[in-house]
Amino acid sequence: MKTYLRILAGLVCLGVIVLLAIIFVPPQLTKPSEPLSADWKPAPGQGEYAMRMADCAACHTAEGGEPFAGGRAIESPMGTIWATNITPDKETGIGNWSLDDFRAALVDGIAPGGEHLYPAMPYENYRNLSETDIRAMYDYFMNEVPAVNNKVEETALAFPFNQRWGIRLWNWVALGSSGFKPETDAIASDEQLARGAYLVQGPGHCASCHSPRNLIMAEGGKTAQDDGFLSGGVIGGWEAPDLRSASSAAQRWSAADLKAYLTTGRNAHTAVAGEMALAVKDSLQYMTDEDAEAMVAYLHHIVKGERQPAPSVPDQSLSAPRQIDKATDATSLKLAKGIGLDEGEMLYMDNCAACHMTNGKGAAEVFPAMSDNSLVTSDQTTGLIETILYGAEMPSTAKRPEKLKMPGFAERLSDEDVAALATFLRKGWGNDAGAVTADAVKAVRH
Repeated sequence: MKTYLRILAGLVCLGVIVLLAIIFVPPQLTKPSEPLSADWKPAPGQGEYAMRMADCAACHTAEGGEPFAGGRAIESPMGTIWATNITPDKETGIGNWSLDDFRAALVDGIAPGGEHLYPAMPYENYRNLSETDIRAMYDYFMNEVPAVNNKVEETALAFPFNQRWGIRLWNWVALGSSGFKPETDAIASDEQLARGAYLVQGPGHCASCHSPRNLIMAEGGKTAQDDGFLSGGVIGGWEAPDLRSASSAAQRWSAADLKAYLTTGRNAHTAVAGEMALAVKDSLQYMTDEDAEAMVAYLHHIVKGERQPAPSVPDQSLSAPRQIDKATDATSLKLAKGIGLDEGEMLYMDNCAACHMTNGKGAAEVFPAMSDNSLVTSDQTTGLIETILYGAEMPSTAKRPEKLKMPGFAERLSDEDVAALATFLRKGWGNDAGAVTADAVKAVRH
């Protein structure tokens, strides 16, 4: 019995020692991934471009706030995380950070003083950043971004998520090696594919939304060699769609359509909404043509299965209205006749048909199609319900500066109305998705 107690006491002491080491022993920080001279300077515009590709503004700029001054609420399964001030203000921002501090935050998720950052900061992906991009961004933030004194609300998650030392254990399990390495020889040997892979896996951090999360909430795939990579995820109740399956929209679209979607937020088939609208507004629209084409080439290269043909797009010329008369599907014919409409169909005709047409095709690059629309048919109905209730707005971009906005119908439609309308959209024009309940709408309505 005494021997057993001694062993137990020894194990407890060992556990305490390990716990204290985890909490107090400074973590090893990642060294630069490539040698650069101490006096290396980025080319004009290089730092801002690297920042755009990393999409820093989307999280670190609050709605209506100063650029990069923080204060944006980021919802997570653990609670609200408040984005920090990353302007060079010495009191409330990062003005006192060294280059090593900056690198540690990006690739290790560790702030000065050894504080672990919550992985809402996508350092899982930023571990792939090149040293030139890191140095260029550091130079940009320290020398080109105006300092803003803005004390951001402290993130205060409930126990045990407020114990940041525990993130060190998460990092040991979740993080891969640092530094970008193309996953196959075919990608490594092709300059365009290698650049596209870097943009997707590193600064673009596409997997942070478009890959599923595993049991410990780490990304369920970091490269195309992982089956879960870019196979679809969920963020804030919205579906981040699958980008790799042959039947997915991203794979069915032509290279020109996918490039247009990424850089302008719209194409002949659909338009961006939710978090993707922010990504286009603050990041993707600034891609050079070469980088946009590299990203598209890589995404199409990693398709799973044989790519399917893209859905047809109706003629958008002056003769387009006659396309409605030529419609042969049951939904379009019934709506065009206007006889025997059920509640959802009548709500569509009263509120939606003027823009999205009775054939559900909308107008290319203006009003998204309802048929074959991943937001409409997603298993996650939050995005569709939020769009009906509160509307949506396409971002204004350099190539497409018009700022098109869909109104919300929260004041006009009851929960039962929205449920009936959403259910019709998910069933019409060949769509085959489940019904939406009034309770589901009530849960989303603010």
